[in-house]
Amino acid sequence: MSVIGKAIGRERPIVGIPPGVGVTLGRLVGLVVGDVVVTREEVAGLMQNLLVVSSPPAGDTALSRWVLEHRDTLGRRYSSELARRRDRRRSYDELRSGF
Repeated sequence: MSVIGKAIGRERPIVGIPPGVGVTLGRLVGLVVGDVVVTREEVAGLMQNLLVVSSPPAGDTALSRWVLEHRDTLGRRYSSELARRRDRRRSYDELRSGF
């Protein structure tokens, strides 16, 4: 079970899919929520292991700890990053949708 699955008490399996399918599904979800969920360039970067760095962590909170601290609200609402970029004065909470 994944770190997030354990924290929320629900199985969240990691399923491998072809990159093109992931981008297409991301676009469909993006249409529903009015945001860009994932781009072809982001998927290409992930496929090239560009998410992995050799430098020390920039922060001091492990994802596993953060997930445990936020497990009661994790995944309950969606906040659009595009909306936040258009209106920097409003908080993410004000920009959240019901998704």
